[in-house]
Amino acid sequence: MTAKIHIIGVSPHGLTLAQRELLGQSALIVGGERLLALFGHCTIPTVGITPLAKAIPVIEQSLEVGDVAVLASGDPLFYGIGRRLLDHFSHDLVEIHPTLSSMQDAACRFKVPWDDAMLLSLHGRSHKHVAGLLLAHPKSFMFTDPANAPDVLARDLITYLQLIEDDYLLAQCRIMVAENIGGEEETLFSGTLQETADHDFTDLNVMCLLCPVPEQTTILGLTEQEIVHSRGLITKDEVRAATLHRLCLPRQGVFWDIGAGSGSVSIEAARLNPELVIYAIERKEEELANIKANIRRFGCYNVIPVAGLAMDVLEHLPTPQRVFIGGNGGQLPDIIQAVARRLPQSGLLVANGVIEQTIEETPKLMAEQGLQVETSCITVSRTGQDGVAVLFNPITIIAGGKVG
Repeated sequence: MTAKIHIIGVSPHGLTLAQRELLGQSALIVGGERLLALFGHCTIPTVGITPLAKAIPVIEQSLEVGDVAVLASGDPLFYGIGRRLLDHFSHDLVEIHPTLSSMQDAACRFKVPWDDAMLLSLHGRSHKHVAGLLLAHPKSFMFTDPANAPDVLARDLITYLQLIEDDYLLAQCRIMVAENIGGEEETLFSGTLQETADHDFTDLNVMCLLCPVPEQTTILGLTEQEIVHSRGLITKDEVRAATLHRLCLPRQGVFWDIGAGSGSVSIEAARLNPELVIYAIERKEEELANIKANIRRFGCYNVIPVAGLAMDVLEHLPTPQRVFIGGNGGQLPDIIQAVARRLPQSGLLVANGVIEQTIEETPKLMAEQGLQVETSCITVSRTGQDGVAVLFNPITIIAGGKVG
């Protein structure tokens, strides 16, 4: 009979009798230090699961002798080791024995249904804008780690919500944390963002965030009347749609909106691509206030308002995959040069031109920086119920692609 790899999900309450019998029949037991300790002293060889690259050859050798048992926390296929082992070994060799995930256990302890929640793991992961990730849904469950502990996450949320002046969410968000589930030191915590930020947590925990964020009913099609702006200074709806199409935004990554104005392009981009991190760069206080108001109104927490002139702030921002220049404050040549230097291969820079000088200069400046340039002209006219047609100034959309 061909030897098997048994991936055994261990509940917070420890090993069952059946699991112990399965382990006792194995030629090798693989797991983390905490889970191996549950099995106690035995004559069966054991090996640590990390680093996995070193464990795999040992597993392969042991399969020539007999079955291999791999201990995993909860459900091995839910942010667990099961995925990586299935990627390496034939599926015919692998048997999976799941138990309840600690996330399910935590939901029961919190008495919070989790079928409508965002589920994620921050364990061993980094994110450019964790507040945007966590505020994407009204209910989230997550695994944490020391670098992304509940108190650290709470402080990140407080910092961002203070930046966008969202006093409502600062007061209304609630965090629950289940620590050491099933152990003698199990504790449950519930509190505000500030109470969470002031609390210390053990490394082994599950966190739940409840946050009354606005419900998004559409993903594209906001109107100039809905978006907070000043004195008609806003990209027209039709031009905004064409510009977003030309930007060909990635699902994830970083987008710079330079001279963001009211943030209309940023807001629409955020609604289309909630996993995209958007930096809305604006030097005017009035427009920054508009950007923050629109973030709050539409729940676009993946938008980060950045105050200042572009050339003063760009070097401090993460590398972008896409850049839009809506306003340049007289710094157009320097901005294009700086953007072209930072754009990765397949990156894209888009600028809208209204006045003749911008329309003529921008393609030349992009080409000088080695970008492959294309332009298109958009003319918008609207006819209302009175039958009167209004013709707007033509807009030239200029796109420069970074090709290798």
